[in-house]
Amino acid sequence: MSIVMRRLNFVDPDFQAALKKLLDVDSVSSESSELDSVVSSIIADVREKGDEALLAYTQKFDSLDCASVNELKLSKNRLEQAFLTINEKQRTALETAKKRIEQYHEHQVLPEWRFDDEYGHSLGQQVKPIQSVGMYVPGGKASYPSSVLMNAVPAKVAGVENLVMVVPTPKGEINELVLAAAFLAGVDQVFTIGGAQAIAALAYGTETIPSMNKIVGPGNQYVASAKKQVFGKVGIDMIAGPSEILIYCDGNTNPDWIAMDLFSQAEHDEMAQAMLISESEIFFNQVEEAINRLITVMPRADVILKSLESRGAFILVENQQQAISLIDEIAPEHLELSFEREEAESLCKKINNAGAIFIGRASAETFGDYCAGSNHVLPTYGSAKFSSPLSVYDFVKRTSIINLNEKNIDALVNVASELAQAEGLTAHSEAALLRRTDSE
Repeated sequence: MSIVMRRLNFVDPDFQAALKKLLDVDSVSSESSELDSVVSSIIADVREKGDEALLAYTQKFDSLDCASVNELKLSKNRLEQAFLTINEKQRTALETAKKRIEQYHEHQVLPEWRFDDEYGHSLGQQVKPIQSVGMYVPGGKASYPSSVLMNAVPAKVAGVENLVMVVPTPKGEINELVLAAAFLAGVDQVFTIGGAQAIAALAYGTETIPSMNKIVGPGNQYVASAKKQVFGKVGIDMIAGPSEILIYCDGNTNPDWIAMDLFSQAEHDEMAQAMLISESEIFFNQVEEAINRLITVMPRADVILKSLESRGAFILVENQQQAISLIDEIAPEHLELSFEREEAESLCKKINNAGAIFIGRASAETFGDYCAGSNHVLPTYGSAKFSSPLSVYDFVKRTSIINLNEKNIDALVNVASELAQAEGLTAHSEAALLRRTDSE
């Protein structure tokens, strides 16, 4: 069990073509249109039949036969029971992670503001939480309590009043840590349903499940398709792609650390991407040796190897300027700057595009996944060029406030009327003119 890592050189004539091929995720697969059609049918079924459709799909996909959707609702006592029955180390870990995530996100709370202009008009912004949010959590063996905290904690910090979690429990398989995290984070309701049918229920509501204003959380390709299809009826967070890590290292970090950090994303998925940038071929050799030595003790070795073989790479650059331009082009989900902290801080300021930046040799990406405090729901597939991590901002709405002083309205009347007439909107113009103080 060994691998020879793909190596690219920034100055090679065919580098850009090779990089483009490496970064490409074929999102338009031969199965995508068929999958979207299946999901569309499920959504329509849930909209039309409500609870009846939910029960039928839960039986079909999760092998759970229930007479009522209420049987799929977990009480707060059940969540508390899960929290109290997990072992003490797990409970402490969840509590510590929750506290740090909460502390980080409290810094994102937006202030409301007002100002008065020279005419005595008052203008400002009002900030209110989204009233109801649905949170999807994968179920069964692929359950992640950390994702519960990362989605639920910022929602609650923002002030969301009704946070409803859906999580499938195939064949009745329940992850107690997921329920414990839901209890700790203050989730309001939990239903053990999943798939596209759960997304449809959160978007449109059924007799038992209330419709939500927004849906967040990761899921499989059916869930992703459903989120795309209900967008517009409800808000969504993002459509997440495969996990990504890009490490830029000066060649002086322990190669075992770098190898394991690459593994930390590669073990997620065969389509995950793990790449290393450096100015040292010798360091590449050291990391490759570490990869082949450490892979033998990895339980998910097969997944890691397939990920590294299909989408992994070592990329040689001549200098930091080349590395920075490459990082901004890739716009990775996770970026590790594996240098001494002072130099890494300096480099960080030059980076425009990354979901999360981990500064210094000690700042392994895995801390961001669990307990550093920042959110691990991050933009993937280059979308860090235009989007941001999940945050409190995703759970609030900003409303413009306009309070005009009628005694000094004339200056605005003339401006509004002139622009409205230029656009051919007569009623707009007249609505302004009628408010002139000398109109009487």
